[in-house]
Amino acid sequence: MTRYIIIGAGAVGASLAAQFELSSVEYALVGRGAQIRHILEHGLTYRRPSGTRQIRLKAFDTASPPPLRRNDILLLTVKAQDAAEAVADWAWRPIEGADGETASRLPIVTFQNGLATESIALRNFANVYGASILTPARFTETGTVVVGGHPQVAVVTVGLYPQGADDIAARIVADLARSDYIAEASADIRRWKAAKLLHNVRNVLELFDGSNEERAAISDALVEEARKALTAAGYSLASPSERAISIAHWGTAENSGIEPGQQSTWQSFKRGASSEVDFLNGEIVVLGRLSGTPTPYNEAAQQLAGLAARQSSFERLLPLERLQALAGNTLGTRGLEAPHAA
Repeated sequence: MTRYIIIGAGAVGASLAAQFELSSVEYALVGRGAQIRHILEHGLTYRRPSGTRQIRLKAFDTASPPPLRRNDILLLTVKAQDAAEAVADWAWRPIEGADGETASRLPIVTFQNGLATESIALRNFANVYGASILTPARFTETGTVVVGGHPQVAVVTVGLYPQGADDIAARIVADLARSDYIAEASADIRRWKAAKLLHNVRNVLELFDGSNEERAAISDALVEEARKALTAAGYSLASPSERAISIAHWGTAENSGIEPGQQSTWQSFKRGASSEVDFLNGEIVVLGRLSGTPTPYNEAAQQLAGLAARQSSFERLLPLERLQALAGNTLGTRGLEAPHAA
């Protein structure tokens, strides 16, 4: 029987474990720090639109994980900035009863935003599967995860990386669907990851305060830069119309505890965790630099978020005027004209 080793106990990983527990899918949740200690001692407080449960999970600290088996599938649910460390830590762990074989032979599924983790994993793992997940989830309080997706938990697209479909992807999709996810397989997961990044570059604006007009203008600028950089890098973007399963009925439930402007980037800064901006806006910056495509707004957003991440705490939102001014300065040094906020 397949067992899923969930690496990372944040919003995505803990909610996967909770749904697997409720659906009798075999799993083990492995994490570190205060979150996993709380789950081990008290269980997970798991809030969905249908109600709140206290769930005991099959949880393990990274210091003493369960022995690996030949039929395990690894689900990497740490943030992108922590992925390289986790991949290196897990790749060479031995498989129980398989002399000389290590976890690098097992399938690994990457749930990170951005485009970097799959190639990082492919350096150590022969069988890498990318996952693009849409989930309105919150993890800002130790021991508690809130998921506002309704009626299903989330939407997940899974595919063999860099491309292709096989029985393992189909099995993962079937187990996710059994666990109350809208799930489907794609033979070209890179297109779905790129399409999601086009939206994720706006996450950084959760750290800023300003007028709605200024926010909308800068949001458009971030997305347009991302589109141009991705296209120049050879990516084509998946369209919602390509989905084999309609998600028109799915969304964030009202009064679910999920608030606009408080998604993954804001949550990381609120918890004092490391920033994923280098793998969202920073991904667009590196693609732009490689192709000669200007990305001044993404560069400015990355720089300001990087400075904020170095502070001991994140108590106040940053002024949007700083992002606008910094982007304008970058454009000016290149002899370009900065767009004006509406």
